[in-house]
Amino acid sequence: MHQRLRAEAAVEPEPPVTSPAAKTTQIIAIYGKGGIGKSFTLANLSYMMAQQGKKVLLIGCDPKSDTTSLLFGGKATPTIIETSSRKKLAGEPVAIGDVCFKRDGVYAMELGGPEVGRGCGGRGIIHGFETLEKLGFHDWGFDYVLLDFLGDVVCGGFGLPIARDMCQKVIVVASNDLQSLYVANNVCSAVEYFRKLGGNVGVAGMVINKDDGTGEAQAFAGRAGIPVLAAIPAHEDIRRKSASYEIIGKPDGEWGPLFAELAQNVAEAPPVRPKPQTQDELLGLFSAEVTGRDFKMEPATVFDMVGRHEAIRPSLEVVYDDA
Repeated sequence: MHQRLRAEAAVEPEPPVTSPAAKTTQIIAIYGKGGIGKSFTLANLSYMMAQQGKKVLLIGCDPKSDTTSLLFGGKATPTIIETSSRKKLAGEPVAIGDVCFKRDGVYAMELGGPEVGRGCGGRGIIHGFETLEKLGFHDWGFDYVLLDFLGDVVCGGFGLPIARDMCQKVIVVASNDLQSLYVANNVCSAVEYFRKLGGNVGVAGMVINKDDGTGEAQAFAGRAGIPVLAAIPAHEDIRRKSASYEIIGKPDGEWGPLFAELAQNVAEAPPVRPKPQTQDELLGLFSAEVTGRDFKMEPATVFDMVGRHEAIRPSLEVVYDDA
């Protein structure tokens, strides 16, 4: 027995594996107020990343299903939810080619959502990701997966990447207006809430879109402890080209350097724990003329409610003296 053990101990172990490490996909969720320019930002960002040699998947998670329209010249792609329903009725499985399309190295798809009043948008998001998992989502070899999420909705499906650690980091898109910063602050609050519960998702930074130079978004980012990854100016050329579904994030274009820098910052920015602001702190970013902070609230009275003074009726409650 001792000789056998010594013989086994003398055998040299297998050499360590020296092959390149498996590709690690960065999954990044981008949040922002509806209409703030998430889809515009993501379409140009994903296009620039692809031109830099990265393999990128863009997934629209907005019920409007408009994330990929700029990428595909204004054409709507069939959504995962509607395709899944149609295929199910026909007794057919959903294939990659039914829902995923590509342009110049960017792969893109839309989760979709129910029509108005016909279902829960958040539940549609959850169903869409369940379908993606069946299609092999976790085995796909992308460098980056960018998720476009509506930020001014509070139901659980839209917080899925943060609540379930489905992404490594979050980016918020905002502008110098109170409503977009309110949404950005809500996203920061959600990230911090789930970090306290043991989550790992952090905020990598903010993209300021339609920047007019007034500075409120920059000030919010500073107070929240997150970096500004890029400031896209409120420029007529950008507005016009975006409205005509034209990609401006091209390496040889006028706005190419801006999106090239954004792509680098998105890739390198680490996820951090943000510092959500209180309502008063958020309002403090703006002048009193804008927010009405100098207004004093006056309590309402019963007379305001019913138009008359109510007579004070004695209580019928029986009160017993201490024995």
